[in-house]
Amino acid sequence: MKTVSFIFIFLSTFALFAIEKTKPNIILFLVDDMGLMDTSVPMLADQNGKPTKHPLNDWYRTPNMERLAKQGVRFSQFYAQSVCSPTRASIMTGQNSARHRVTQFISPETKNAGPDEWKWEGLTSRDITLPSVLRSNGYHTIFAGKAHFAPTGYEGEDPTKLGFDINIAGCSFGAPGSYLGEDGYGNLDPKRKRRAIPGLEKYHKTDTFLSEAITLEAKEAITQSMKKDKPFFLYMSHYAVHSPFQTDRRFEENYKDSTRSRPSKSFATLIEGIDKSLGDLMDHVSDKGVAENTLILFVGDNGSDAPLGDNYGYYSSAPLRGKKGTCYEGGLRVPFIASWAQRGDQNKFPIARNHLHTKQIGTVMDIYSTILDASGAKNPQEHVIDGVSLRKQLSGKVNQNRLDHFMCHFPHSHRSSYFTSYRRGNWKLIYRYLTEGGKRKSKNPLPQHELYNLKNDPYETKNMALENRPKVNEMIELMNSQLKDEDALFLVRDDKFLKPALLK
Repeated sequence: MKTVSFIFIFLSTFALFAIEKTKPNIILFLVDDMGLMDTSVPMLADQNGKPTKHPLNDWYRTPNMERLAKQGVRFSQFYAQSVCSPTRASIMTGQNSARHRVTQFISPETKNAGPDEWKWEGLTSRDITLPSVLRSNGYHTIFAGKAHFAPTGYEGEDPTKLGFDINIAGCSFGAPGSYLGEDGYGNLDPKRKRRAIPGLEKYHKTDTFLSEAITLEAKEAITQSMKKDKPFFLYMSHYAVHSPFQTDRRFEENYKDSTRSRPSKSFATLIEGIDKSLGDLMDHVSDKGVAENTLILFVGDNGSDAPLGDNYGYYSSAPLRGKKGTCYEGGLRVPFIASWAQRGDQNKFPIARNHLHTKQIGTVMDIYSTILDASGAKNPQEHVIDGVSLRKQLSGKVNQNRLDHFMCHFPHSHRSSYFTSYRRGNWKLIYRYLTEGGKRKSKNPLPQHELYNLKNDPYETKNMALENRPKVNEMIELMNSQLKDEDALFLVRDDKFLKPALLK
């Protein structure tokens, strides 16, 4: 009888091991402040759906992003929140920012102004997160780079409290003190120590750029993870291309003849460093023989913050309007590319080859569901999610479960202040809030209502709100319904902001 029990246990263990070996490795590659146009990959299409290059695509040099895109699928309409922490919480939870309530970037030292109940303390171990679900389903979970999940002194500043087995350089900061190894990434320079990056001491006083140091550590973590006979999940989250715009000297020569400003050239070298990191990881999993079983999702966390032009014009994200922190498409659309690290027999989770998806949107909330779908893990029944799996869209087909709307609710002050940006189909509404006294806290002179038809006017040049009041009111009612469903916040300190009202 004991022999039979032993054989049963052995076979069960072997079966579980076999299942875990077939699960894909997953690399989520997140770039800070990288907008849709900060790449040489054409992310926009013409009226016929054909990829179209714009001047910024010719400015940047990203051969590995091109390599990934040729192998897989990219989106022309992939949406994130307008600033970083809300997007990062959405990726971790699968929820929209109005629901999870991390609606503003998290300040490491102080509570940013905003509604009294906004989740300024960030994520905690009580939250159901993507890495915790994957870990409970047999994955070894690795975090590398910028975390920015919680303020200093709060539980979530340490990614290992949120479901990661390994933390490389992650802390409460949203920007590095320095990208330079000579500065110890802020640790060796008194002026930069307030944002010093932890845990990379072996690179101090060297010429190793921060993006390179994090990549080297991530590659080693993958190597060690493979010894555990578990699939790995790597959340590769670069500090780049956030300011300070320091030059990555490995790529400086490429821009010596350019007449652009020094900050814009430095920004371009930061982009190139990110591209090299992506290529290095793709090569590493290939060298280890697991490229055909490694899924890569490449995404930005909010619109571009390239030091080009102004906040509301058509320069840093051109031809899209606006940039990071704004309610316009240049502040909300980000690059998204999905591919296996190497093409092979991936029929269990097929991804179309060199396909630009223009017919449907995608959102950062979908990443949670997509990764769970690819891994075979199930979302806990009690956890509400707002995203859907992108499986159908990644195969090049239309996703019948795809919602056709996206909402960014931002009850805070920033480049665009106290607004909700709501897209439904081809229509987009921007609603700016008034206090009970009928005043706007923001000094921004822009109108309270803006309405655009993104099919006919993709670059938001003509506000149609006053000439199409019925559509404005229809969009307000739909937006109000979603705000109510997600229990959105409107109170800002002592001011009570009026909930959206119909345009009379």
